[in-house]
Amino acid sequence: MSDLHETIPAALDGERLDRVVSLLTGISRSRASAAIEEGLVLIDDEPVLVRSRRVQAGEELTVPDLPEGETLRLQPDPGVEVSVVHEDAEVVVVDKAAGVIVHPGAGHGEGTLVHGILARYPEVASVGSALRPGIVHRLDRGTSGLLVVARTATAHAALVRQLSERRVDRRYLALVHGCVEAEEGRIEAPIGRSPRDRTRMAVVVEGREARTAYTVQGRWERPGTTLLECRLETGRTHQIRVHLTAIGHPLVGDAAYDSSREHHGLGRPFLHAAHLGFVHPSSGSEMAFDSSLPADLCAVLAGLAHPLG
Repeated sequence: MSDLHETIPAALDGERLDRVVSLLTGISRSRASAAIEEGLVLIDDEPVLVRSRRVQAGEELTVPDLPEGETLRLQPDPGVEVSVVHEDAEVVVVDKAAGVIVHPGAGHGEGTLVHGILARYPEVASVGSALRPGIVHRLDRGTSGLLVVARTATAHAALVRQLSERRVDRRYLALVHGCVEAEEGRIEAPIGRSPRDRTRMAVVVEGREARTAYTVQGRWERPGTTLLECRLETGRTHQIRVHLTAIGHPLVGDAAYDSSREHHGLGRPFLHAAHLGFVHPSSGSEMAFDSSLPADLCAVLAGLAHPLG
């Protein structure tokens, strides 16, 4: 089979995760349990390690294509560049380049950021899930910017808890088509797998709760564009891209969600994780980091004319 991406139907609401994985994939219950314990099964893009967890209708389930008895072991790759902004005994903050995939998945078993992290911090291999060692949250392949990696199991648990409690401050810079009139706003719309294209997300009634706040940073007349700072209040897959498309202001460069417009020569979405804030898992100190726009995004801004006041 290929990787499974499925929205939990109402008929399976409240069922055990291992049973649901077995039913939907056709693999044995024991293999489903092993995959869960190995950290290979994701719900709403986060690994779930408890096989007895009860699923809820509307949750997004992801299960990789693993034949019976197969276990994935990642090999460190020193050839993958890891741009480190901060490191200490507990955490590492990385500034990811656009085009780099964060962790292995379907069709991407090598050359990910995780492979480079394992080469530099081998102790991370035992932290978190097998496919995503040390990873607390991720960025899409085309998104650049900041993410935090845990070096210990204690740090990982603490950071995942902060993320689930909405205490991690994640802000993105996004250039969108059109003039966003309000100086600030919030988009509240549920997100789930698109019924038309299972590789994409969409605003759907049965989707998971999702909220994105934004503040205008600048507007340009030619062509009509707006630079936004977006703050994630939830963390759904493609959340910013889906929400901004839904209000009629898709990201410049995002051909997957808006293929009809000129994207100013940009080969990826204009989306950059510019700010990251969290509480250090051992010291309790407030940590905050900022990342400047990379050269390709700066070039797009430089090509815009007639800024509006």
